[in-house]
Amino acid sequence: MYSRKFLFVCGLAAAALSPVADVTSNATAATRDKAFFESVAGTWKGPGEIVAGKYKGTKFTCNLVGSPADDSAAGIKLDGTCRVGVFKQPMTAVISQSGSTYKGKFLDGAEGKGLDIVSGAVSQDTVVVGINRAKLNGAMIARVRDDKTMNVTVSVKVESQMIPVIGLTLTRQVDEMAVGSIE
Repeated sequence: MYSRKFLFVCGLAAAALSPVADVTSNATAATRDKAFFESVAGTWKGPGEIVAGKYKGTKFTCNLVGSPADDSAAGIKLDGTCRVGVFKQPMTAVISQSGSTYKGKFLDGAEGKGLDIVSGAVSQDTVVVGINRAKLNGAMIARVRDDKTMNVTVSVKVESQMIPVIGLTLTRQVDEMAVGSIE
């Protein structure tokens, strides 16, 4: 059917091109991740609720501003507050790409009063990050429903199950002022 020479040359070509294909897919993933974080930059506001645990039923409202990571890597920096009644809690987070995963922290990290971000992945409209503090492990999932709505769920691992503990629906705050030109 095919000569040995032809099969050998095709095999060499495939072997030579496979690293290029791998680099291309990694480059595409990095571009996709960066585009995702740039798309969620902006001002977000919305209600949330603690749905499990000691404070189950507690409702709160968050105002957050996200900006893309300062360097060329994919990521985001969040600043803002969450409010329960008359009490306001500062809320900060830094998520940045580290190789093929993500690292960062909420508030001042696990060594302080916050959480460490120990892993992460981005798909088309969702980011999932692993969170850790001492013996507590969990995940935060942020899913963009449309241009103006994002759902955030924080779950913790109890035995072998992930249990949702916080749910939050954020709405993008957009300046509705019309912009035009004069001819």
